[in-house]
Amino acid sequence: MKSSQSSAMLALIFCSALANSGNVSGKEPSKQWAQWRGPDRTGHIDPALPWPTSLKEGELDQTWRVELGPSYSSPIITDKHVFVTETVDRKYEVIRALDRETGNQAWEVKWEGAIKVPFFAQSNGSWIRATPIYDEGRLYVAGIRDVLTCIDAESGKEIWTVDFVKDHGGQVPSFGFVSSPMIDGKYLYVQAAGGFVKLEKATGKLVWNGLKDGGGMMGSAFSSPVKATIAGTPQMVVQTRTKLCGVDQENGKMLWSQDVPAFRGMNILTPTVVGNRVFTSSYGGESFLYDVKKDGNDWAVEQVWANRKQGYMSSPVVIDNHVYMHLRNQRFTCIDLETGKDTWTTESFGKYWSLVTNGKHILALDERGELLLIKANPNKFELIESRKIADAETWAHLGISDHELFVRELNAMAVYRWKDSP
Repeated sequence: MKSSQSSAMLALIFCSALANSGNVSGKEPSKQWAQWRGPDRTGHIDPALPWPTSLKEGELDQTWRVELGPSYSSPIITDKHVFVTETVDRKYEVIRALDRETGNQAWEVKWEGAIKVPFFAQSNGSWIRATPIYDEGRLYVAGIRDVLTCIDAESGKEIWTVDFVKDHGGQVPSFGFVSSPMIDGKYLYVQAAGGFVKLEKATGKLVWNGLKDGGGMMGSAFSSPVKATIAGTPQMVVQTRTKLCGVDQENGKMLWSQDVPAFRGMNILTPTVVGNRVFTSSYGGESFLYDVKKDGNDWAVEQVWANRKQGYMSSPVVIDNHVYMHLRNQRFTCIDLETGKDTWTTESFGKYWSLVTNGKHILALDERGELLLIKANPNKFELIESRKIADAETWAHLGISDHELFVRELNAMAVYRWKDSP
């Protein structure tokens, strides 16, 4: 196959993969940012939706800001509300419903829950980490002690709570409940309970628990699951502390797996599925593209290429057969999915970026509070504009919806609105 034909084929495969992932709620996503990394957990929004063309004051302005306790959770955005989590007094966890237009509080739910992470990770804080998910009028919120709570999004009334350690055994994860839950149909999937679990979303009843690792220091995932169809088979693609896996949704059995080398199990990225291939990158490892194949009932995984560039905590976006990724060494790079070669790498930025794209441009939020507008150009790094948007750290994932940017500072929630181009 010629290079141009191969590139076109990869583009077609990627578009198909995005279509397969779908929108969580099944509704027009323009008013919602309902889960981790947006409508389909890839950092992509529909290119037909509004997108900012300038970050300058007067073109992008703050509409409200509310002081909060610390959190790493991304805000969840619906037509009426912005839902935010926080840890209070190092003892309690809180989820608040804020009015989307004003920031005024509609309700809050509070429960006792906190841990102290290991001493070598204490610079990363001991507060709530996972991003909730909104679906059909309900919020599903993961507390740091391996607890999952379902809440009525309109009233704040608790519907059910599962304490995975008490109810299903295992240990409290030493680094906290990090995985962000996802929903498919009537079920919720999340890496918790020292493994990977499927629950009835209406009741919290456990359907199965697979990929068991026991939790504790070297168990429980830093990553979050995604749904994909690989080799014609719908499945959950999961990254544990040590490997990539495909999991059967019906019974929780592992279909295929691939070891991923990483320092102290620091496999943090959300898996990136492109057709029948899966990309990931690890701290202390490399960047990898794997081809997953099925022959009858047998599965096989083949490494297509490896690149010495190391990802860390920032999940990448894929645009036109290229991976755009923030690295462990704080640089930003572009890798050609076909060849595995990086086409460019920048100088150093901050420690973490959250990335959102409309397929032509990328918005990146640096953990130092710097917002960057970047053209998706595989031939060179093309920074259109940047702006210091927060004095505090901004580790939570950026949200975008209907002319508004949602920035969760470490100790505040801020909303910015942009104007359309004249």
